[in-house]
Amino acid sequence: MSFFGIGTMLYVSLLMINAIAILNEDRFLARIGWLSNSRQVRDVNTGFQQTYDQNGYGVGQPDVGVKARIVDLISAVRTLMRIPLIVLNTVVILYELAWG
Repeated sequence: MSFFGIGTMLYVSLLMINAIAILNEDRFLARIGWLSNSRQVRDVNTGFQQTYDQNGYGVGQPDVGVKARIVDLISAVRTLMRIPLIVLNTVVILYELAWG
């Protein structure tokens, strides 16, 4: 038996996604200065004022830092994975109860 098999990798990835999903912006992220961009006030017409780039996607755009990408990833996981995480956690709990 392999110690680090596919089942273990699935459990670890599920636990990591659960950990990201329960991060509280007010208690954890704001304390270390990692507020998401959705918490900041944005102008509604900002997207309409951008110029069209004929050279390709992203050319001339400012480079976004790693910190901003991590904050956006956390926000996306919290938004998009809410319902699938409920289903996956229920399936794993039922599996462990039946064959655990």
